[in-house]
Amino acid sequence: MPGGRVDPGETAEETARRELLEELGLGLPAASVLGRLDDYATRSGFAITPIVVWGGVTPALVPNPAEVEHAYVVPVSDLDRPEIPQLRTIPESDRPVISLPIPMLNASIHAPTAAVLFQLREVAIHGRDTRVAHFEQPVFAWR
Repeated sequence: MPGGRVDPGETAEETARRELLEELGLGLPAASVLGRLDDYATRSGFAITPIVVWGGVTPALVPNPAEVEHAYVVPVSDLDRPEIPQLRTIPESDRPVISLPIPMLNASIHAPTAAVLFQLREVAIHGRDTRVAHFEQPVFAWR
């Protein structure tokens, strides 16, 4: 999920398309934008505005090594397994911490990314009006 700041005079949708091009070499037209998910306020003081775009069935990604260490294409089926999401409690917060175990990565994705991907799954795959702002990030992400 590429990301970056909105430049002056730019919409969130334009930013998303620009960041896709800069970070992954994926140039997409304005018509590729499918919509927005809910803003997610991070513990580090940023607000993420997730923009959903259609990049095609098998987009050719060319990660920019100056901006991206690794790029992974995660199958939608990995987001739609019964054990997703995983929620846990932590003593530092009264909100549940969300994570998504991803088998192909042999790892879990944590909030804020996990919250955004979970909302995408619920809205795009299942058509469920789902909010995620109440999900907490793990403590290591609070910086």
